[in-house]
Amino acid sequence: MSKVCQITGKKAMTGNNVSHSKRRTKRKFYANLFTKKFYWVEQDQWISLTISASGLRTINKLGLDAALKQAASKGYLTCIKTVEE
Repeated sequence: MSKVCQITGKKAMTGNNVSHSKRRTKRKFYANLFTKKFYWVEQDQWISLTISASGLRTINKLGLDAALKQAASKGYLTCIKTVEE
């Protein structure tokens, strides 16, 4: 499973760990991802998405169908054929 949100496209960022002596070593900042199942009323089926917390707020704001269409148009959604059917 890749660590990318399927709704917003958020993924890991790189940065530095900074110690007390100001020595810098590379690290990653991961997105707050989790797997959640949604009932898609328009297609009458359950779908499972890997989404971030901000992606969940986007679904709550726009609705599942509009959020899926927006994510598919931006290229974030990996299973596009279920959206276009």
